Amino acid sequence: MQEALLKLREILAFELMKIGETSVTVSTLATAVLVMIVAFWASALIRRAMIRRVKESSVPERGSVAVTARLLHYTIVLVGIGVALSTLGIQLGALFAAGAVFAVAIGFAMQTITQNFVSGVILLFERSIKPGDIVEVEGQIVRIRELGIRATIARGLNEQDLIIPNSLLVQNTVTNYTLRDALCRIDANVGVVYGSDMKRVREVLEAVAESVEWRSREHDPAVFMREFGASSVNFMVSVFTENPWNLRQQRSALNEAIWWGLEDAEITIAFPQLDVHFDPRVSEALAGIGATPREKK
Repeated sequence: MQEALLKLREILAFELMKIGETSVTVSTLATAVLVMIVAFWASALIRRAMIRRVKESSVPERGSVAVTARLLHYTIVLVGIGVALSTLGIQLGALFAAGAVFAVAIGFAMQTITQNFVSGVILLFERSIKPGDIVEVEGQIVRIRELGIRATIARGLNEQDLIIPNSLLVQNTVTNYTLRDALCRIDANVGVVYGSDMKRVREVLEAVAESVEWRSREHDPAVFMREFGASSVNFMVSVFTENPWNLRQQRSALNEAIWWGLEDAEITIAFPQLDVHFDPRVSEALAGIGATPREKK
């Protein structure tokens, strides 16, 4: 038994190589491998726990939990690699210094990827945009489906999947219709002729706005006389909704309701017109262009 232990100690103490002043033996190599195995095992264990949390959590939290699990995985693996290299006698400070030039070159080459990665971390902790939110990005209304490390997956109104770089969501102005609540205002503009009864116009528009079925009951609709245009008196009808995903359909329905409301009230919707007035001498000259010689006399 003692001979076996002595033999095992000799095997473990056998020097494989030297890194600097550190002797790499079988035992140190085995310890480094064991550290890596423990790091990957711990990462897998935590990820499984996070996946169970994803299944139990609500939809808006799933993307954040998934991204957090991925970040924890990278962190644990990197720590394990660092400990394993230190065990082998590799000084991380010297390694980083030696690879500084390459790191700078790689940093320039991967600048966009790094930018998107950092933006993804910001979105994760800031939680200004979450899975399930309805946002407007570069003129498009989309529903956020999944927050990733590099990019965000969203669904457009035309049922297409969009891959949006995270940096675009962080660096640009993004309208989030559901950040604190889903309340959203829809504006419809209409112009009536100057000869209309403006009190009657307001009454009709207010009645139309009140009659819209899908409007939010928490906020009353509003009618504004916006301006005196060149050919019309312009009004704006504002109605609140709690379903911003259907803005297009609801705006269309509101416009149709305004059209038929004014039509039933016999109020004319104005269109651009241009009145031309001629100087009297110009009018006489134009009148004489088509006259016969006898008519001119």
